[in-house]
Amino acid sequence: MKVVAVVQARMGSSRLPGKVLREISGQPLISVLMKRMAQSLRLHELVVAIPEGPADDVLARFLDANGYKVFRGSEGDVLKRYFDAAKEHQADVVVRVTGDCPFIDPAVLDTVIDTFVSCAADYASNIAPPTFPDGLDVEVFGFSALQRAHLEATELAHREHVTPYLRESGLFKTINVSNEYDHSSERWTVDEVGDLQVADAVLAHLGPDIDFTWQDILQLKIDRPELFQLNSGIARNEGLTMRSGQKLWKRAKDVIPGGNMLLSKRAEMFLPGQWPAYFSKAKGHTVWDLDGNMYIDTFLFGVGTNTLGYGHPEVDAAVLAVIADGNMSTLNAPEEVYLAERLIHIHPWADMARFCRSGGEANAVAIRIARAASGRDKVAFCGYHGWHDWYLAANLGNDRVLAGHLLPGLEPRGVPQELRGSICPFSYNSIAEFDEAVSDPEVGVIFMEVSRNSGPQEGFLEHVRDVASQKNLVLIFDECTSGFRQSFGGLHKIYGVEPDMATFGKTIGNGYAITAVIGRRAIMEAAQSTFISSTFWTERIGSAAALKTLEVMERERSWEVITATGLDIRRRWQQLADDYRLVIDHWGLPSLCGFTVRSDNALAYKTLITQEMLAKGYLAGNSIYSSIVHTPDVIETFFEKLAPVFRLIKECEDGRNVVDLLNGPVAHGGFKRLN
Repeated sequence: MKVVAVVQARMGSSRLPGKVLREISGQPLISVLMKRMAQSLRLHELVVAIPEGPADDVLARFLDANGYKVFRGSEGDVLKRYFDAAKEHQADVVVRVTGDCPFIDPAVLDTVIDTFVSCAADYASNIAPPTFPDGLDVEVFGFSALQRAHLEATELAHREHVTPYLRESGLFKTINVSNEYDHSSERWTVDEVGDLQVADAVLAHLGPDIDFTWQDILQLKIDRPELFQLNSGIARNEGLTMRSGQKLWKRAKDVIPGGNMLLSKRAEMFLPGQWPAYFSKAKGHTVWDLDGNMYIDTFLFGVGTNTLGYGHPEVDAAVLAVIADGNMSTLNAPEEVYLAERLIHIHPWADMARFCRSGGEANAVAIRIARAASGRDKVAFCGYHGWHDWYLAANLGNDRVLAGHLLPGLEPRGVPQELRGSICPFSYNSIAEFDEAVSDPEVGVIFMEVSRNSGPQEGFLEHVRDVASQKNLVLIFDECTSGFRQSFGGLHKIYGVEPDMATFGKTIGNGYAITAVIGRRAIMEAAQSTFISSTFWTERIGSAAALKTLEVMERERSWEVITATGLDIRRRWQQLADDYRLVIDHWGLPSLCGFTVRSDNALAYKTLITQEMLAKGYLAGNSIYSSIVHTPDVIETFFEKLAPVFRLIKECEDGRNVVDLLNGPVAHGGFKRLN
């Protein structure tokens, strides 16, 4: 019988791209693997099966240059690639090894081959169940069994992972080779950067010769356990169950501090280890993940950016038109003038506008202008206003100050200590705290949200306005979140209280980056006495998107639609709570509403909702930013799916352990450093 080892390799690893050509102790990983396999006494031929396509050309060239046989086949249908490779090389017996196992042991490999032959099996391995270290996996099967699997297997997982059909169908005689002691918790394979570092350390200590045994590696672990710590938290065969988005998220945390640019989109905030994390497409109310799975978004909806739905055709068309004509040039974009005039028309109290591309920028610009106009440095504030030094300075000396305004646990590291005392917090609806905050004669600015989790008590906003006028303080309303959600313009229009400045973001570009600062002329002109300038604030996509978004909003009266939708959602949440005798607390504006189960397990219940609804095809939690695409039929179906989850929560309140229902950790509930 001709025994052919087919090594599965590719450059496009989702967790560690190009890993097979990465070096460990000066040698490409694939070279170490092939040299070790060449020591087998049972193999007649070695073939590396890699995908077709240009991405793997560099791997093919390397293998050719080093005298290794290469077969190129289907990238996604790896079962077919194996079958075609085995057929071309006239294999009677096929040995499967993956290209990310540099320390494959030839003695273990030969033992599995001998067991396959002596037992006249169709399939033999040392992985069902595993007792050898991860990275010594060997599978052996007859060509006839491989051919049958190739012809009969239809499930995607069977095609992608080659051998599950042989093991699980019950149609083949299978046998497993076990070690005397279970070392399956050891991890010597390479899927992530930590694995690569461990492999590098192993070869550096046991090399440069590669004829050491797997027992030698085990002894090294006993002698130098610290060398194996970098990948100790990775589960065996984790990649078999992880989706593409989860794999990419793990990669991201190696190269991006925190994994991404927005805390509110961290996967750990929703469903650690299971959240799709990345999207390939978004349209209407639907989001597609990297694997093509479709989800109806009844959750953050772009963190509140798309009240008209994802990819609104009119807004996108306006953007494409300016892209076709050119987004940036030496000259200015006329759209910014048109947008300034439009926002001033919507807010007659304002005379001038400046534009940025993010909410944090807009708020920082507003603070700079207001300080310049007032001639005083200190700021009295209430609510959440972004990540800049001026705001986080509130936590200097007491990292709990912002807990009621922001996520708890935030440390203001990197914020100059000299800013301590420059910002004075007050609680929303507390006239006493407000008066105390503005009693400092160095306070020149009041920065606050009009409303966030609840509306203003009678007279509160009016008192703030009166004091600002009496003390000649610049009153800024942060409408980055609330603007254009409950009125056509700022939320302050509903309450009849006009600020001196206001900031807008999120909604005004329907997903395109544009934010605005508007204000009275006497204050806004102070921008010319300080330096506020940025190249990419002058591109035209954001302004063009905002102009069209405002046009569609006004025509559709979107703020009325999303407010009505939010009120209906809030009513239905309460009805479910009543049906299952749960107590919930509501919060937020109607169009960005949420609820919390009044329980010590509230965060676990939020996680459970996300987990169960994700399995049903929804991005969901205990809150929602509503959009005009959340039509009544969408909401009706959503609540039909949600009702059984409320039943589970009730069972847990009655004694069932919610942790037993979760497939992973509880979601993070505040700022938490990611390792």
